[in-house]
Amino acid sequence: MPIPTDHSKPVRKSAKESAFNQLQQWIIDGTLKPGEKLNDKELAEALAVSRTPIRESLQLLEAQGFVKMYPGKSTQVTEVEKESLMELLPPLAALQALSAELAIPHLTDDAISLLEQTNEKFAEAIRSKNYFLALKTDEEFHQMIVATANNPYILKMTASLRSHIMRLFFHHSIPLTEESITEHTAIIQCLKERRDTDAAAAMRKNWLRVIEEFRSLKSK
Repeated sequence: MPIPTDHSKPVRKSAKESAFNQLQQWIIDGTLKPGEKLNDKELAEALAVSRTPIRESLQLLEAQGFVKMYPGKSTQVTEVEKESLMELLPPLAALQALSAELAIPHLTDDAISLLEQTNEKFAEAIRSKNYFLALKTDEEFHQMIVATANNPYILKMTASLRSHIMRLFFHHSIPLTEESITEHTAIIQCLKERRDTDAAAAMRKNWLRVIEEFRSLKSK
């Protein structure tokens, strides 16, 4: 089982949290491939932890649908179901829209400025066709708004949904487009002007448009 050696080692986190975060990231970006069997001893050595946090992390990953454990046999990375995008996006769009509304009372000028800078970085990645960076920067943009909403329940639910969507984007090369840049700009403008209903609508549009693009890709 090939395991990268150039990853970040655990720093000031519990061993389980560090292991979980790294394993989830490897599954999302395809380092650990769908159907691949996972060896807890090898993973423990790679992450410089004992086998206990690895096993605990794998149990959490199974609960989230990233791995399947077969007691006494093996643990495998789950397959990527492309059609699940249609089920994941509507609830995420609704939660992200609510986050945009809830974020407005907590927004500062510095937060707005950071969103604008992040969207500029996103635009550069799109135009240079660096889709890996674009995907990561898009996640960063939306995560800022969710974090600003200051609701731990939304934060937890969106994190779970986004991780599955990120995996789908990585594995099926679903592109982010120039239209996303414009939509981000519209979201920022609504937030600036404290137009909560419009901010929510702009956020929902940004996510649900992906469904139409997905359908377009399927028909080709």
